[in-house]
Amino acid sequence: MDVKIFTTGGTIDKVYFDAQSVYEVGDPQIVDILHEANVTLTWDLETLFRKDSLELTDEDRAFIVEKVRQEPCARILITHGTDTMIETARALQGIRDKTIVLVGSLSPARFKRSDAEFNIGFALAAVQTLPPGVYIAMNGRIFTPERVRKNREANRFEAI
Repeated sequence: MDVKIFTTGGTIDKVYFDAQSVYEVGDPQIVDILHEANVTLTWDLETLFRKDSLELTDEDRAFIVEKVRQEPCARILITHGTDTMIETARALQGIRDKTIVLVGSLSPARFKRSDAEFNIGFALAAVQTLPPGVYIAMNGRIFTPERVRKNREANRFEAI
């Protein structure tokens, strides 16, 4: 296996039922994205949560860390909601022997004008080429957890 994918939910997997207010976190959209893009590397997916990232707790983050730590594959891609992605990335920093890339989207993958497909492709390239460490792949850039912030007004991630 080339890459292990863990999904946690977040906007990337949201299904809205009315004018973007009532939603549920649905099936992981990364599966369809990878199949539609005809991705040929080998990957395995495990769903850890189907939560908005604002609902993730410290216990949930500890569970994510333990799953990543126990995973034999050295290349890990995690789909995650953008609101607390940085906190989870920081929690993962103690793992030294793996390349871990967190990715999400600022609009659901099911939306026609979503950043999800681009972000997934970019993150998949990043997890295959970066050295061991923890990274966030968003908006066409690679960030480290200690040098990034989510700019909610501009709806993007940026270096600090």
